[in-house]
Amino acid sequence: MTISHHASEPTRMPEATSAAAPAPLRLERPRSLGDLLTQFGLPALALALASFAGWFVWTTRPVEHSPPPPARPTRSPFAEALACSGVVEAQSENIAVGSATPGVVVEVLAKVGDGVEVGTALFRLDDRDLRGELAVRKAAVEQARSDLIRLEAEPRRETIPPLVASVNEAKAASIEAADALRRAEELFTKQAIAEQDVIERRQAASYARAALQKAEAELALREAGSWNYDRDVSRAAITKAEADVERTEIDLDRLTVRSLVAGKVLQVNVRPGEFVGAPPGQPLVILGDVDRLHVRVDIDEFEIDRFNRSAPARAIPRGGAGIEYTLDFVRIEPFVVPKRSLTGDNSERVDTRVLQVIYDCAPAGDGASGQGKRLFVGQQVDVFIEAGLGVGTDGSGQGGEASQAGVGGAR
Repeated sequence: MTISHHASEPTRMPEATSAAAPAPLRLERPRSLGDLLTQFGLPALALALASFAGWFVWTTRPVEHSPPPPARPTRSPFAEALACSGVVEAQSENIAVGSATPGVVVEVLAKVGDGVEVGTALFRLDDRDLRGELAVRKAAVEQARSDLIRLEAEPRRETIPPLVASVNEAKAASIEAADALRRAEELFTKQAIAEQDVIERRQAASYARAALQKAEAELALREAGSWNYDRDVSRAAITKAEADVERTEIDLDRLTVRSLVAGKVLQVNVRPGEFVGAPPGQPLVILGDVDRLHVRVDIDEFEIDRFNRSAPARAIPRGGAGIEYTLDFVRIEPFVVPKRSLTGDNSERVDTRVLQVIYDCAPAGDGASGQGKRLFVGQQVDVFIEAGLGVGTDGSGQGGEASQAGVGGAR
């Protein structure tokens, strides 16, 4: 097999003369564009790809930022304090207005934000049925009054002459019967008639006298007029009919639900056409006196001994850490109640009980820091009560009302 050598390979010299021969010349071909790209382009491309990979890794790396919170967390203004949660409510408490009478709402007169006075109409129910019943009751009153007037107007002049005529007729019949009896007795003594005829004449005379007595009694009764007791019965019937009218008017007036307190409409949960009254106690309109606001504070039962009614207290709205409101003690509700969650889920169970304390909140703009911040009914606030005085709930170190209530309960 014949092996051909590449043209660029040097020609081998005989071994005898290789030691003395000069170094062979190296034949090279001209560099092409592919050679240049291979020698310089590939390293440059590799360097560019490595740079891109480094840039991509650097720019897409996860970066953890620690932004400031949207609202500063609340801080206690006291060195040692009770931290509690509170809910803003109206000074008169939140009054849920319902309807004592079931029915269909035909008109809603109150709007959210309206100021109301005592007696202001809030909404009205359908009253057509009661209006018809009221007309019937009024007709019964008129009937009872007419009966009384008729009784008081007796005797009627037109009824007397017929009765007088009846008396005269009875007298004439009685005289005739007596005369017939007298003649019959005379004839009987002469044996002109039988005894039976005399008996018949005697009975006829008795009947005529009885008829005369009856006619005279009827005339006397009619001339005497109505009986006092009959007039009393008629007056009682009028009183009953008027009472029925008054009761119907009351029921009719109750169909227009009115405010019993002065305040402001906080919420309206009823619309025209809705049926209300079932279930009872359904809050249809919520009212409250918001000229001054109260804060209902829940104090954990484990912190009751540290509570002091005379200690200063501050309220800080949720999300408004820079605003403080001065709280003034109003009262303690000594009945410790279960802590209620704001979720409204009836399957939720809690095992914490709280003592509710009512504070009066300073008006808007009276805060220690911010000015002009408004509080709304139902808003949650963080409440801090100074607890560094080391006294009980009444400020005397004796435990106050809560402790006394506990002792009384233990007894």
